[in-house]
Amino acid sequence: MSSLAALNERFGIPGHVAFSAGPSALVIIEVDNALGNARILLQGAQVVHWAPTAAKPVIWTSEAAKYTPGKSLRGGVPVCWPWFGPHATNAEFPAHGFARTRDWDVVSTRQLASGATELVLRLPMVDSDRVMWPEVTSLEFRVTVGDTLEMLMANRNHGTNPVTIGQALHTYFAVSDVRQCRISGLENVDYVDKVDARKTKRQQGAVAISSEVDRVYVNTAGDCVIDDPGWQRRIRISKRGSAATVVWNPWEEKAARFGDMSDNGYLSMVCVESANAEQDVVTLAPNEEHQMWVRYQLESV
Repeated sequence: MSSLAALNERFGIPGHVAFSAGPSALVIIEVDNALGNARILLQGAQVVHWAPTAAKPVIWTSEAAKYTPGKSLRGGVPVCWPWFGPHATNAEFPAHGFARTRDWDVVSTRQLASGATELVLRLPMVDSDRVMWPEVTSLEFRVTVGDTLEMLMANRNHGTNPVTIGQALHTYFAVSDVRQCRISGLENVDYVDKVDARKTKRQQGAVAISSEVDRVYVNTAGDCVIDDPGWQRRIRISKRGSAATVVWNPWEEKAARFGDMSDNGYLSMVCVESANAEQDVVTLAPNEEHQMWVRYQLESV
């Protein structure tokens, strides 16, 4: 990994993009422009903060989060790749893949005419990863910070055989009180209920959360909206190239076991994850690329 001085010299943009040392010497990319601001860990290419200018943060990170080399941070937007959940055949491989714990390379940074800031990062493949993932693939991640937050995962198969990939942007959204929030856009969609023995169920009405929730909604490509009456706002989640949506909140008992979530922290967040998971994984033919794109946008009530 390049030194901070080298990163700032090559990729820093005065007044807009700066690289600094965070806790445990993890590299943080600070992004600031007239439209919004964000912080991104180079480890995992993990967005840990985003807010439009003069707005409350939209991305939630635990107050008790542990900044540890080689371990994913609690909160933000962990990048799950090249599988989602446990590995299909080897339980010793890390859940949600290895992309979220690796140091990424910076490809480019630039200011856009819109006033937003774009960063492109690439996941380097190392020998220890190839033991788990022998496929010849690449992953680039584009983050655009402004009054919206856009992220794009570009997966390419450089090999000679088809490759099946599971992925998700495991986004933690900040809310005033999850018990008062409702998530629309998943009405009448089937989901796998991982809290209830993986039974397949159908969503009736908007999603309300009053206990542990871990659901993979399948065959759904539409927008979701988090309605937060306490903060008088809605968070619109738009996506392309994603056929599944995951909704997750650990609730009190499980959150207490984490060790990196403060008391009642689970009430101030909800994960709504754009994904390709369960039967909605992506199979890439040789030389084929698949892009999964999301945009988060605040709307007033």
